[in-house]
Amino acid sequence: MIPFELHSPDTGNPLKADGPHALRDAETGARWPVIDGIPYLRINREALVERVLAHLDAGEPDEALAALLVDQDDWWNGPPADPAGVIRLIKERRTATLRDAVQGLGWGRVGDYFLHRWSDPTFLAGLSLLEAHWNEPICVFEFACGIGHYLRELQRRGCKVAGADVVFAKLWVARHWVVDEKAQLVCFDAGSPHWPIPGAPVDLVVCNDAFYFLDDKAALLENFRQNAGDDGWLALSHIHNRDCPGFSAGRAVTAEEIAEYFPDALVYDDAELTRALVEARAPGPQEPGALRTCEAFSVVCGPGMRPAPRALVDGLTLPKPGTVLRLNPLYAPEGDGYVIRWPSERYEAEYASRATYPLRSPGPEHLTFDGTLDSPETQRIRVREFVDLPERW
Repeated sequence: MIPFELHSPDTGNPLKADGPHALRDAETGARWPVIDGIPYLRINREALVERVLAHLDAGEPDEALAALLVDQDDWWNGPPADPAGVIRLIKERRTATLRDAVQGLGWGRVGDYFLHRWSDPTFLAGLSLLEAHWNEPICVFEFACGIGHYLRELQRRGCKVAGADVVFAKLWVARHWVVDEKAQLVCFDAGSPHWPIPGAPVDLVVCNDAFYFLDDKAALLENFRQNAGDDGWLALSHIHNRDCPGFSAGRAVTAEEIAEYFPDALVYDDAELTRALVEARAPGPQEPGALRTCEAFSVVCGPGMRPAPRALVDGLTLPKPGTVLRLNPLYAPEGDGYVIRWPSERYEAEYASRATYPLRSPGPEHLTFDGTLDSPETQRIRVREFVDLPERW
């Protein structure tokens, strides 16, 4: 675990343990709840914090957890989660599947996205970006980590990892279904008056499919660079292009703004990163001005980054030898072959044209990666016909 020292998002004062389920501002005495090792440091949630702490102090951890699991980000426009479903999930969390968790939390299309992210082209682009510039980082921090897809891959490469997200429920799902207990997770807002982890030095800061959502991008980048320090680097993937409207909400940026925010960066077309993975080659960066028509940008920057991209052959885009993979659950048998059954019309519209997994004749339900890099079986893994899903997917 990366030993981040946490600070109050309101005052910037250090936070110290206050019993097993709270942190306390050393100067003001203000308290913040901690559940399953995940501090909840969101601002403008005073009533919720007070209610959760009251439950915890009264020995009612499940009631406290239920209150946090229905808290959402400001972009959420779906219906609220069914309280009975949330309570049922809490009670069954040791045996429930990830699919049960997504359903119990009422995540809808966001749940589809999380369940199938291991093979979606934007996730593969982020892996490709990291692999192309990989330099064996020891400590990695991911901002807006969701349920921990990237953290899981990084942990499996021996990295110490930490992740932050604004939605507590996503971190809780990461803790129980996706990453191991060594990952440090913390819930806070990007726009907090004070960055809660100001003195947390890491080798690599990652932000995938989220930067375009945020308001004060310059201030956020300054915090990222502070965390990376003089020797680290930043990798930000799938930053939506304002000149090429897509499916996501948020505040997309232009090629000119990419050049302004990242003057020291190598910039990629997100789709080029996915193509490079399929073709097992090094991706090609371009000048931001040449990418005005791409759907999304990806960038690497900072003094510690590998200065030239390498071929995507044997790193984060493949599992460890000996890993048993499952047939992509988007495949369904039909006749003498397979068809892809998309989880929703929106998911199909967003990803079908860029999906890397082609249709094949019926094959095994499982495939074990033997470490061979140039075999047909390895290519089937590379394009995500077979996927390395969590044990309780």
